[in-house]
Formats: sequence, C-alpha cells, structure tokens
Amino acid sequence: MWQERHRAAGELYGALLSVREQFQKGESGPVPYKDDLQIHMVSPGQCQSLDSFWSGNETAFMVERRTLKLEEDILEGSQTSDSHSLNLSVEKPCDPLPVSTMQARQLLSSYTLTHNPNMAQFGQFGNEKPMEVLPQLWVRCDRTDAESTCWLGAEPIKTSRNEMTGMSFHMVTCAGPTSDKSSFPSLEVLKKSHKERHSPAMQTRGFARYDLFTPSTIENSVIESETSVTVDFVWNGVDTILHIPPLTSAATLNIRVESGDLRSPVYPVYRELDFLLVLAEALKTGVTEWPETLETKSAMELVQELLSELKNKLDGVNSAPKKEAEKVKSDTAAVDSSIQSFVTERGDLDFAEMLWCKMKKSVSSYQDVVNCFSLVIQSLIHGDVHPWIHRGSTSTLSKLIQQSYHGNMQNISLSGLTPIRMLLEIGLDKMKKDYINCFIGRDLATFNYLDYFISTSVDLQEQVHRVRKLHHMLEIVVNCNVFLNLEHENLFPLTQSCLKYYKENPWNEQHVFQLPIRPSVISNFYQNSHPQIWRVEILSGHGQKEVKTMWQLSARPPVDHVSFDIPDVQVDLTMNGESEDILYYQAQSSCSQVHFL
Repeated sequence: MWQERHRAAGELYGALLSVREQFQKGESGPVPYKDDLQIHMVSPGQCQSLDSFWSGNETAFMVERRTLKLEEDILEGSQTSDSHSLNLSVEKPCDPLPVSTMQARQLLSSYTLTHNPNMAQFGQFGNEKPMEVLPQLWVRCDRTDAESTCWLGAEPIKTSRNEMTGMSFHMVTCAGPTSDKSSFPSLEVLKKSHKERHSPAMQTRGFARYDLFTPSTIENSVIESETSVTVDFVWNGVDTILHIPPLTSAATLNIRVESGDLRSPVYPVYRELDFLLVLAEALKTGVTEWPETLETKSAMELVQELLSELKNKLDGVNSAPKKEAEKVKSDTAAVDSSIQSFVTERGDLDFAEMLWCKMKKSVSSYQDVVNCFSLVIQSLIHGDVHPWIHRGSTSTLSKLIQQSYHGNMQNISLSGLTPIRMLLEIGLDKMKKDYINCFIGRDLATFNYLDYFISTSVDLQEQVHRVRKLHHMLEIVVNCNVFLNLEHENLFPLTQSCLKYYKENPWNEQHVFQLPIRPSVISNFYQNSHPQIWRVEILSGHGQKEVKTMWQLSARPPVDHVSFDIPDVQVDLTMNGESEDILYYQAQSSCSQVHFL
C-alpha cells in the first residue's frame, strides 16, 4: 500500500513539474494527467470562481476533470467532377468539470506526501536531495459529498529558506440559492466553529460589494451595455451577518465603461468619434461603411450655405439670421443638456472645424466628400472666402487656406484616398481640441499631460488610436460625474489614473479602473441596497501560521463548475421597484494546518 502511495505521489510530482515548466515557457494550456484529469497553472485573478477563497498572490496548480469535446459532423459538398462530402470533426470547448471529493482528497494526499521531508523519495526521485517546494494545489470538486464541497486546496508552509514545515489545507463548501435569512448562521456560530479548530484569539474582517451602475439591456433595443461601476468595502470588526459597511471602511470604486452606451451623456460625442473611426478604417482598407446621415439637406447644400455665409460677411452683408449663425456652434457640441455643466460648447470653431461639423452628419458617399472639398477649394481659388483657422493647424485643408491668403495655392488632386484623408485630418484636429477644452477646462489635466494624446508626430492611424483613448477617458469621468455625482476631488485622481494607464497601454474598454473613495461620498447609493457579495473572515494567528474561516453570500453562483437548483420564489417589490429580498448563494471556506514532525 505504501509503495502504491509513493508511486502515485511520484507520478503527480513529475506531472506538476512538467506543467510548471510549460507555464514558465508561456504555455498555459491544460496538460492531461492520468485517466480523465488535467492540470494547469493559474495566476491570481485568472479564475473568478476561486478568487474569493484564494488570498494568495502566487501562481497555483489547478486540477479538474478533462473537458469533453463535442463533435459536429459538417457536410461539405464539392462542386468538382469528383464531388464528395467530408465529415469534419469540430471540437467545442466545454465548461470546466469537477472531480469527486474522494478523488480530490487522494490528489491532495499525494501532493502532501511529495513535500514531507520525513518520507523516503519516490522512484526516479530516489536521492537524499529534498523535494522542491511547489506552488499550492487546488482541485475542483463536484459537491456530491455531505458537506457540498466545491474546492479542496493544499498550500505548503515553508520557512524563509524555503524549507518545508507543514501544509495548510483549504476546503470550500457552497449551497443555495435562498432568500431565507433564517437559514444563515449567526456570527457567533461561525466564531464558535472557528474557535473549536483554532486559537481562541481571533479578529473579524468584513467585505462587501455593491453594484452602483450595472450592465443592462437598453429598453426596446438589442444593444447590451457592459458599463458597470461597483464599490468594494473592507473593514475590521464585523458585528452581524449582512452588516452594512461603516463609514470608516476602506472603499474602492471599480469602473468599467463601454463607449457607445445609449445611456451615456456623451453618446453624441461618441457618434462623432465613430465617424472618425469609419474614415480611419477606410484609409486602411479602401472601403467605407458610411453611417446614416442626420440631415435632410444634402452635404453640398450645407457646405454651400456655410460658404455663402462667409462670403456675405466678407462682402459686409449680414444676411444670415442670428439663430442660423448660432446653429453651427450648437451642432458641433451636440451633447445632452444634462451635462452642459461638464462638457461645454466651444465658441472658437475655425472654418475647418465648421466644415467638419457640416460634413460628418451629411456625407453619405465618397463622391459627397469629393464634391464638398471641390466646392471649398474653388471658393478659395476665386477668393470668394478668406476663412480663418487656428494657429498651428496642420491639416491639408488648413495649409491650403493659409496659401490662399497669398494667392499661391498648390494643386490638390481629389482622387484616390486623398479626400478621405483630408476629412479625417480636420475631424482629428477638431476632436482633439474638444477633449483638450473639456479636460483642461475642468482642471482635470494640464496640456503637458495631454501632449501624448494630441501629438501630431505620429501617423494618422496612431493619432486616431490616441483620440479613441481620450474619448474612453471622457466617458469614464462623465459617467462618474453624472450618475454618481462625483466632484473634482475624486474626478481629478481618476483622470490621472486613466492618463497614466493609457500612456502605457493600448485602448482597452474591458479594463477596470479603480478609485479609492470615502464611503460618505456614495453612501446614498449603497446603504439601502442589497450587496452583491458580502462576506466575513474570522482570523487567528499571523503570517504563515494565520488560519481563516470565511463565510460568504453572493447574488451570483460562487463557482462555475457545478450547477445549482434555483427555487421558484415570489419576489416582493418595494415602491421604487427594488426587491425586498434577494436570492443568495452561501459559501464557506475553512482551513487547517498539519506540521511535519
């Protein structure tokens, strides 16, 4: 029997070494082990169903049952004279599968045996050299045992010299969901259970997460928004189960914003950016997917009106009514009235920017762009208009306007991608100034901080990429200002965090930005709400001798490898439409330590 256990431990040890070697080479895929198992390595944050129960900051081994491959037969007919059909086997990855609790315990026993310095070495490892200390091991379990175990883990206890002294074992059980709060254990019961296994000296630590602004489906639309803002609270000294985080808690906002959300106050600005992206893509591919126009008048009509207005001013004729003159400005800053206090209209639009505002909402074809620029260039050549432009403008059209002042314009061929490039250039110039006006005008950044994002020393595609980053930052800041009522003291560090991230990383709307915040600033958003996650940790000891019992409630399943029966519960609604009760999943994590003699 001992020989069998030694052999199993040796096989597991060799497999774990192989997995770690592959992981260090950058190969993170699972490695088959034994009959139907597989092993892979994960880093903190890579396995969401383990994150709540694993407080380590190192990589770990994970064992699970090998995922089955679903096969589909695809009938593909050939049109050749030797027409025949091919049956192609297509593999579809499935969700991770758990193992039985008994098998998981056997794996942890073998893992522990490989680390026991008092045991003889196994097989090919049969020398006096101590076995190497490996990362911790976690096994997915199927909840079929009496305790409903969903995770079992083992973590080596080692000295500063990396010498093994023992092993910490972790067990995670889960049940639910239920809205019956009477089924929740009291805090005293949890403390008593912890005290029976560990030192009587203990402390409690609370954690709670609330959704402040959640992903949702827009009414009467198939567009889903991934925008979400949650807040995490951590505090010491938990009084009761579902204890509301005190105002002395450490609170952190987790902010993820997706551009293009119809609820966003800067959605009109996003549409302007989106047109810019269409033009940038056209420069790369030569194909343009023109968006739906927002005007009943043609692009040529709008541009002709703009030129006529400028010519009348040059001739001293003020034929345009005041309302029509102001319409250009309001069109360029087509933002919702709810954010007029944040995104302000620019009153210094030059001719190129006004032209962009006319064309972005009316052009519907390549020929429209060519005709509009032809009309403008002819007016410049004949001296019908002498428009002003911002100093420092570098677009092709701006250069032509500057040359027209001296009656010496270069000949521009409006063929190929040149008209698209010209339109993209004036749009880039205009939007850069819009973002500068917003961030600097609200004292959220200085020109030096924004210089990277508005630089013209890189090619047009990179300039567009950086402007896209600017827009994402604007979405983040405006959403926090409008929906959470955050003021400058919080918006400034948030903006600085975004600027730092985007100077070092590519555009990424899946990134979660974090902002430490005083609980009192957002107290009205969470104190009468249900937490999405609430847990209490009961701790004894310090350092590697620390042991912990954790009990958690979550509105979503705590693990992804087992299924739960959802009860048919009648949910009562309050006057404001929120549910008085919420279905919670319960999970409990406990640990024990074994020291080698």
